[in-house]
Amino acid sequence: MTEPVLTATVHESTASIPEETWNGLVPGRSGVPDNPFLDHRFLLALERSGSATARTGWQPQHILLTKDDGSAVGLMPLYAKSHSQGEYVFDYAWADAYERAGGAYYPKLQSAVPFTPVTAPKLLVPSGNPAERRALLQAAEALAGRHGIATVHATFVPEDEAALASATGWLHRTDTQFHWHNDGFSSFEGFLDTLASRKRKMLRRERRDALEDGLEVKWLTGSDLTEAVWDAFYAFYMDTGSRKWGRPYLNRKFFSLLSEAMADRVVLMFAYDGDEPIAGTLNLLGRDTLYGRYWGATRDVPFLHFELCYYQSIDYAIAHGLARVEAGAQGEHKLARGYAPATTHSIHWIGHEGLRHAVDNFLDHERAAVVRQQEMLDGLTPFRKGERLDHD
Repeated sequence: MTEPVLTATVHESTASIPEETWNGLVPGRSGVPDNPFLDHRFLLALERSGSATARTGWQPQHILLTKDDGSAVGLMPLYAKSHSQGEYVFDYAWADAYERAGGAYYPKLQSAVPFTPVTAPKLLVPSGNPAERRALLQAAEALAGRHGIATVHATFVPEDEAALASATGWLHRTDTQFHWHNDGFSSFEGFLDTLASRKRKMLRRERRDALEDGLEVKWLTGSDLTEAVWDAFYAFYMDTGSRKWGRPYLNRKFFSLLSEAMADRVVLMFAYDGDEPIAGTLNLLGRDTLYGRYWGATRDVPFLHFELCYYQSIDYAIAHGLARVEAGAQGEHKLARGYAPATTHSIHWIGHEGLRHAVDNFLDHERAAVVRQQEMLDGLTPFRKGERLDHD
């Protein structure tokens, strides 16, 4: 039987691929992606708001794979990047080494959801056909070759994609995040019962202290997300972003577009002093996961960050029967609050043999260090002996 001819086309805007085509290639149900960050509407809001465009260093180069009858069979979200900001998998040392040797590291090609350290497939082939998934990798390599681009990266990919790419010669990198897992809890107290006594008392004290001045927490979604609510959240976001990054990545227009497109997948958790919101966090809702993203406050209240970002997320996941909470990148302080170590994966194609050899050697040592670190972290979890189950 003759194999179908596959054609890879590069799209320089998210808008040039119809929503039904894009979302039809993303894992989901009835055209709704399981992971909200892969939703065409989310990426289009980033583009239309001006947050992720060529001007900000995120030029779309999405690869669409079609058969000879014109039907779409695969998709790889991809960007040409002029910097390494907003990625959460740091390659600054690689760039510095290559440029000191006389090479041009930028632009590079990056398969990622901009500004989002959430694991999601990047080789979007509904059939799961390995040949079609490899064809997407080969198309990215060919695109790099045509334009003299030195590297291609796909960050926060599932483990099976990392294995497939490694088998084709891409380099494999790992790191650690902290996720909370719902083991069928019926209440927050049920979760607390799995913790050692000292840790259980600490969490109860933090929750009490965060709200002891009469603050009230509300979950806002859907029609609750008015422009006034977004104005308040943007003030929180700018306060944190300006201190952490100097220049926050997202603009105010993005949040309005996000709300307009997918308000039912947004969950804001606000702390109110009377009628005044003083702090908030943004979450996106997946099929079985709550994804925590941004936090900010206009008043410093002890432990309020933990309450809104971690404990309220656990409450929400239990109330809605969600399997997991992913609370963003890094943060070993999450460990003491019931969030367990989880391995993340990224894959990297490097055309220059010398740089590839150096990075490959570095990654061998780094992966071993990640394993050792996670073994150590597993011994520091707050769970009673025998309570923690292996999930990741």
